[in-house]
Amino acid sequence: MAGIARYDDIADFYAAGWTDDIDDPASRRLLDLVGPVAGRRVLEIACGHGRISRALARRGAEVVGADLSAALIAKAEAVERESPMGIRYVHTDVTAGPAASAGLRELGAFDVVVCSFGLSDIDDLDGALATTAATLRPGGVFACSILHPCFPGAQEVSGSWPTGGRYHDEGWWRADGELSSLRRQVGANHRTLSTYLNALRRHDLWLDEVAEPEPAPEWAARRPDAAAFPVFLVLRCVRG
Repeated sequence: MAGIARYDDIADFYAAGWTDDIDDPASRRLLDLVGPVAGRRVLEIACGHGRISRALARRGAEVVGADLSAALIAKAEAVERESPMGIRYVHTDVTAGPAASAGLRELGAFDVVVCSFGLSDIDDLDGALATTAATLRPGGVFACSILHPCFPGAQEVSGSWPTGGRYHDEGWWRADGELSSLRRQVGANHRTLSTYLNALRRHDLWLDEVAEPEPAPEWAARRPDAAAFPVFLVLRCVRG
């Protein structure tokens, strides 16, 4: 595996903190933008412990989940064994070029590819999007959610880029906000909005709809300084 499986060491923490209750605004909007999936073949990249994969399967999709973390894939497979939904999980590095694309294409072309808050975990954005485009059928949908690249953070909440840094300073970093428990452990790749949009265009993934869902009202009420800014970004693209 060429990538770094940062989640292997925190698999228990992550699975406990992000349950199958799809009640956060970004995940709900992501599933809305994907649209009806009954009878469609869906690939989730950076699937983690399978939270979104299971939500898609419950909506009638034929789902394959792929992730670099062997520990998270093991958790996803354990849930599948206990409550079978027909989901297939694959331990793979989706940035590994033609080898990754070929391995996933052997499972058949996909109608939809989804990535929930995973692109900032992936160091090689172009590699991941190349695999996405290679596994999608023409006219297929790619939908993703990320922390908004323009979110500057606020008291106790880390933003998209390092404290004391600038929006235009791209690169991997580790958060220091007290409430940013996940990103303090695994870090994140900050990229500007233009970097994301231009990368999608390079890989023939054409922007079709954009959403900037507001955080949950209770979260916003506790952190009005953070909620004054865009927090989430959800994109729907169509493969040319």
